[in-house]
Amino acid sequence: MTVEFLTSALVTMFVIVEPFALVPIFLAVTQGFSAAQRRQVAWRACLIAFLILSACAFFGDWLLRKLGISLPAFRIAGGLLVFWIAFEMVFGLRAGRKSETAREAIDKEHIVNVAAFPMAIPLLAGPGAITATLLLAGQASGSPATMAALIAVLAVVVLVSWACLSMAEAVNALLGTLGNAVVSRLLGIILAALAVQFVMDGVRAALRA
Repeated sequence: MTVEFLTSALVTMFVIVEPFALVPIFLAVTQGFSAAQRRQVAWRACLIAFLILSACAFFGDWLLRKLGISLPAFRIAGGLLVFWIAFEMVFGLRAGRKSETAREAIDKEHIVNVAAFPMAIPLLAGPGAITATLLLAGQASGSPATMAALIAVLAVVVLVSWACLSMAEAVNALLGTLGNAVVSRLLGIILAALAVQFVMDGVRAALRA
C-alpha cells in the first residue's frame, strides 16, 4: 500500500505543481533581480509552500470534521477540481491563467513579497495542490508510515521546484516554448485520469457509508 500510495502521491503532486511550467512565470515576476536575489526568492517560496502543504496534510482532516464535511464528499469535490486543472493543462489554459495571476501580483505588490505571493501562494501551494494534499492525507487514514511517505513526497516536489527555479534561465532555454507545451499537455492527461480515480474512490466510500 505504501509503495502504491507513494507513486500515486508523487505523480499527483508533481503534475499539479508543475515545477517546469513555473520557470517562465518565475523569470517574469523576478525581472530585474540579480541571480542571488532570484535564488533567495526561490528557496523562500519553496519553504513557505512546503509548510503550507504539510499543515494541510496534518490538520486538513480535522478542519473538514469541524466544518461537517465528510471525506468522501471532499474526495468527489476535490476530484472534480483536479479534473478542471487537468482540462486547463491539456487545452493550454492553465499557463495563461498563472501568468495573469503573476502580472496582477506585480502590479499590486511591486514584487515586495514575491516569494510569498504569487510564488508560494497560489503558484506552488495553490488550490489544486492543497486539495490534492488533503485527498492524499485522507487516503493515509492516520497511518504514520503513509503520512511520512506523503511528507516525503511533498519535500521531493518542493526540492524539484526549488532546483527548477534556482536554475530558471537554463531550464527555460532547455525546454523552450514547444517543450513546455508538450510536457504540460502530457501531464494533464495523466492528471485527468488521477482525478477520475479520486471521484470514483469518493463515490465508493459514500455508497459504503
